[in-house]
Amino acid sequence: MRTPAQHNARVSSERWTDVDRYIESRLVPPDPALAAALADSSSAGLPPIHVAPNQGKPVARARHERKLDRPHPAGLLHNPAFSQVVTATATRTVYTAGQVSIDERGAVVGAGDLAAQTAQCMRNVGLALAAAGAGYADIVKITTYVVNYQPEHRTVIGAARAPFFANGARPASTLVGVSALALPEWLVEIEAVAVVD
Repeated sequence: MRTPAQHNARVSSERWTDVDRYIESRLVPPDPALAAALADSSSAGLPPIHVAPNQGKPVARARHERKLDRPHPAGLLHNPAFSQVVTATATRTVYTAGQVSIDERGAVVGAGDLAAQTAQCMRNVGLALAAAGAGYADIVKITTYVVNYQPEHRTVIGAARAPFFANGARPASTLVGVSALALPEWLVEIEAVAVVD
């Protein structure tokens, strides 16, 4: 005869098995490329990584079309360089880390040149977005941090960012003056929020 604790443990285990079966019925197996990469990690001397069967991709997902609106609020300045407000409807939101003016090896690009560093930050934002299936046109909010901000910096930064928003759809934007960034060579750091369907 089972104790009440043993009975409850068995019932709980059966319920979780039923839940796992339901989840597995709604999922397909993990991506073969992911499985190969995980297998390669153990051959490279790294500890093996195990993916549970219920961590596959959803079989079907409702598709929602991305919609961005940029209303012009009454009483606020209409500035062609940015939008005062952006509303977004989509299925995924992408947040980038703050991007600084470095190349893929970590070397500073445009040392001492605010315009060159801003352009490199924007290129890095684009690379980060591309990894998530997004692009500049998907950005709804951008935040720029500038070391020792002076009013004339705004024009320099705006001119360097403008080519990345050539379609005319400007994101909501915040420009923040800071005393320093993580390394003294960095003059500017830019982060973005994007929405994609």
